[in-house]
Amino acid sequence: MKIGCPTEIKPQEFRVGMTPDAAREAVNHGHQALIQKGAGLGAGFTDEDYIAAGAIILDTAEEIFANADMIVKVKEPQAVERKMLREGQLLFTYLHLAPDPAQTQDLLASGCTAIAYETVTDASGGLPLLAPMSEVAGRLAPQVGAWTLQKANGGRGILMGGVPGVAPARVVVIGGGVVGTHAAKIAAGMGADVTILDRSLPRLKNLDDVFGRDFKNQYATAGATAELVREADMVIGAVLIPGAEAPKLVSRAMLSDMKPGAALVDVAIDQGGCFETSRATTHADPIYEVDGIMHYCVANMPGAVARTSTQALGNATLPFMLSLADKGWRQACEDDPHLLNGLNVHAGKLTYYAVGKALGLDVISPTLALKS
Repeated sequence: MKIGCPTEIKPQEFRVGMTPDAAREAVNHGHQALIQKGAGLGAGFTDEDYIAAGAIILDTAEEIFANADMIVKVKEPQAVERKMLREGQLLFTYLHLAPDPAQTQDLLASGCTAIAYETVTDASGGLPLLAPMSEVAGRLAPQVGAWTLQKANGGRGILMGGVPGVAPARVVVIGGGVVGTHAAKIAAGMGADVTILDRSLPRLKNLDDVFGRDFKNQYATAGATAELVREADMVIGAVLIPGAEAPKLVSRAMLSDMKPGAALVDVAIDQGGCFETSRATTHADPIYEVDGIMHYCVANMPGAVARTSTQALGNATLPFMLSLADKGWRQACEDDPHLLNGLNVHAGKLTYYAVGKALGLDVISPTLALKS
């Protein structure tokens, strides 16, 4: 199979879909790795690194899309890239279709087969291709939130850990999954007073057993959430419903009760965001203010630490990429129901229920798609 990896073109996206090590593995399996010239530079990988791994360098994205059987990326294909997809071509990347009707319609129109990293599952019910970027984004969230809290950036002028005689920042993390756990760990490590909210009692018990007094936890009723948000200096939104649009857990009305200059960090922005006032921003212009509250809503947070993120993502995606290339997507998905859960689009049909529900579109089962 010819596996193509184009340069990412989303603003300030420095990651790359295939590392030189992944290219070497693909070549060792008998495939061709086609890499766009300069695709890895943002993550610190040169064209020479890829050539040494046995990859073929092509000058343009048009050449990559025209020649590849499978396209491997990081972020969802942008409008210009979607026009280059063709019937029967396999796309393997993050998609986040639920809040993105334009992308969904373009993928359906292309006739391609699209497998989304964020809906591939594992035997424990986890999301193994989302987890590494969730870990990165969770660890980044308190860091960027602390920057947002600085007075020069419009924030309250609060130091996360305080100093002797001055209380630390109060940080509320909504969601106790991968993102939330890593965010709470880092915020607590910075010396903040941290509370994590979740609706799963088993998850809260696990957090208490593992982290003890490092940070507090509380059951996420609407009342408890409103009370903690009111007193917070920083709120980190870390809620995920796999493949679906994120629920809006902090309303605009709640902002008027918050401390002026408090920071909202919405890690769920890829799935539409979990604050009513969230809108996607970029690393070039990451924050904005609504009713005196500062919002940080960068849609590709891990892109800021591109080398770490690329290596972490590559470690997770490599086995699946090789399976798709070695067996073809049908056999690979038939052999692995967890990979089949990643199938979102095939031959003009939507195959993921949560996306169809969010966008009001008809859906066929992925099992039926295997036979079509």
